[in-house]
Amino acid sequence: MLQAFRARLAAGFVFLALGGCATIAPMSTALKDAPPPELPRKVELTGVPFYPQEDYYCGPAALAMALNAAGAGVKVEQMVKQVYLPERRGSLQVEMLAAARRNGMVAYQIEPRLDHILREVAAGTPVIVLENYGYGWFPYWHYSVVVGYDLERFEFIRRSGFNERQNMPLPVFEHVWQKDGHWAMVAVPPDRLPATAIETRYSSAIVALEKTGQLKTAHTAYATMLKRWPQSLIAMMGLGNTAYALGNLEGAEAAFRRATQAHPGSAAALNNLAQTLADRGRLADALAAAERAVKLGGPLLATSRATLEEIRRKQRPAN
Repeated sequence: MLQAFRARLAAGFVFLALGGCATIAPMSTALKDAPPPELPRKVELTGVPFYPQEDYYCGPAALAMALNAAGAGVKVEQMVKQVYLPERRGSLQVEMLAAARRNGMVAYQIEPRLDHILREVAAGTPVIVLENYGYGWFPYWHYSVVVGYDLERFEFIRRSGFNERQNMPLPVFEHVWQKDGHWAMVAVPPDRLPATAIETRYSSAIVALEKTGQLKTAHTAYATMLKRWPQSLIAMMGLGNTAYALGNLEGAEAAFRRATQAHPGSAAALNNLAQTLADRGRLADALAAAERAVKLGGPLLATSRATLEEIRRKQRPAN
């Protein structure tokens, strides 16, 4: 009974927002005046599964929808255990991102722009958004999943609450979305980039995935990243580091060598190449790379010197 009351209360906030959203929806206004010409006028991802968001489980249900659309094969009950915080009666954004990574996906927080939501949906990716239907002194947070848009009707199509298909005018959406910082995320497999991916933001998303211990998944994501940004030092280093951690020294050497060629001023790339070559028993080549790393100096000088000394120690004949 309490949940039904809350649902009615939330809906009431939506209609109250209609009256004043025109003056506080700058992104909607700009989008209406100049919609991205390259995007279809209407898109709907009908294949995204729907799970009713019962009780306070809007976070777990929204995440399960997005993850399963990406091929993760999870259940809502699993997501409840991973993201739902009973003491808060909800799910925090950081937990939503972390759970996506734990289930083998790259969790990417998109930029706070309406057109980026459109671009992701147009590319076939549902977008999890955080909305606030309350006031400053009484927030009412809710996760929904944007699965479509219609620029003719100027609305989003969402999976929300008990509604498998709920239409919402873009100015209303912007109003409830902006009150919590325009937070939105997508979850994509490691072999696919988000449509709106930016190099620095996406590399951070992969680093966060790597830190969970999913090295194979992160390795694939770094390789995918290099297809979009072939000169990315972060991607080359990540590819090499994950290959090294997986015991693939040949792959690690190839990645680090590529990094030294593309970025000859990178002491980190030279140091890691030197270490990998030494581990492969090629001490003369390792020594040359380590000496170059030391000559570059910089904040990694102590590490480069330690690597150089270790290689020299290995070269000394045993007594």
